[in-house]
Amino acid sequence: MTEVRMRQRGKGPQFQSTELESFLIAYGDSDTPLPTTIRALDEIVTDYIIETCHEAAAVAHHARRQKIKLDDFKFMLRRDTQKLGRVSEMLETDKDLKRKRKAFDTDEGAVVKGTDGEGEAGAAAKGAEKVGGRAEGEDAERKKKKKKKEKGADARSVRSG
Repeated sequence: MTEVRMRQRGKGPQFQSTELESFLIAYGDSDTPLPTTIRALDEIVTDYIIETCHEAAAVAHHARRQKIKLDDFKFMLRRDTQKLGRVSEMLETDKDLKRKRKAFDTDEGAVVKGTDGEGEAGAAAKGAEKVGGRAEGEDAERKKKKKKKEKGADARSVRSG
């Protein structure tokens, strides 16, 4: 499928040859793959990525959107269960890693529990945040309310009609 604004593919390899060599060796090629094999694999992978993106763009266009979403790629891969399963697995792993990173407080070097309750490390971290008798979060929330109140007052002072 071609797109109206299709861009020319850049000349030369798109991927580093060392990465492609490692890929070939991992799948059973010789220790030193031929340069023509590396170029062919580079072209195949690049074309696949471009075609996949074009198909996802077509799905987004059909849904009357200009931006491509992750769901467009999932929809495009719906008939290939292996690839869709791998994508879903990678997305779950990514969510899990993000959740774990969020739970780990790098400033204090302690693990902070979520909404279930606070451990000793979490309480210590919150206690360390107190500034002048107030926590930083309370201070920021008070400032937001003040800005919102000022914005509302500005809107009321303008007369319409």
